Amino acid sequence: MTIRQTSTVRKAFPVPVSVQPAQPDGEGSLQVHLDPEDNIDGAKVFAVYGKGGIGKSTTSSNLSVAFSKLGKRVLQIGCDPKHDSTFTLTKKLMPTVIDVLESVEFHSEELRVDDFVYEGYNGVMCVEAGGPPAGTGCGGYVVGQTVKLLKQHHLLEDTDVVIFDVLGDVVCGGFAAPLQHAERALVVAANDFDSIFAMNRIVSAISAKAKNYKVRVGGVIANRSAATDQIDGFNEQIGLKRLAHFPDLDVIRRSRLKKSTLFEMESTPELEAVQNEYLRLAQALWDGTDALAPEPMRDRDLFDFLGFD
Repeated sequence: MTIRQTSTVRKAFPVPVSVQPAQPDGEGSLQVHLDPEDNIDGAKVFAVYGKGGIGKSTTSSNLSVAFSKLGKRVLQIGCDPKHDSTFTLTKKLMPTVIDVLESVEFHSEELRVDDFVYEGYNGVMCVEAGGPPAGTGCGGYVVGQTVKLLKQHHLLEDTDVVIFDVLGDVVCGGFAAPLQHAERALVVAANDFDSIFAMNRIVSAISAKAKNYKVRVGGVIANRSAATDQIDGFNEQIGLKRLAHFPDLDVIRRSRLKKSTLFEMESTPELEAVQNEYLRLAQALWDGTDALAPEPMRDRDLFDFLGFD
């Protein structure tokens, strides 16, 4: 596709027009609902959340490959303006949906599938939604437009699993939008105070969305952690479950530097154990996890709860 030249003055971000009246998503929450026609039907949909820098993209990409190894048709949607969710799958930074829409002055009918969907390792289909410039628009609109484009091109009809890899620990407003599509929300956390503190907030946001949507908390993926005692203690306290555990291994760091998933790295017994854990997690998610209803702690109570005696 030849990208059109745009003015050096970036146009104002468009306002969503296909929305329903806002209604509450729980105490203190207000969210514009997406058009019901933009619902994702048929595929199992997962939204991956967690503290910024905790390894959500690494987890999402390797989980996508694990699903594909199980014979599933997988679509991964990165929901971060950095558009780096899928680079280990595609070996490059892909143009975002918002970039290609801007290049055709938001005339989506001019776009082809290969303008914004790229095939990655082992057939995983990759999309980077991107986002508006800071302070100029709603990230939820970008997610909505991405799903709408995918439906217009009938891509979701041939998809078994959709994974939304969501920006940092921003769970309000636009970047809560994937929760309007997901069946299960997964939280990635390390065995430390900051990750668990963020997880508690994220669980609160997911629980609020669950009042009006089918999304439920699926569980916790422990990442970059030798132990899981703090995560497990927190989970027991509020009613969560740990779904998987990935230790802090150097091969994971090296895989990012090599722009590769863990399934492409030179095999070792240590790496094979991690690959098997991803395959086990993918199978468990496909078979169906419990719909959890955790009760998040108040910030001060969590502050007092965490830590060693």
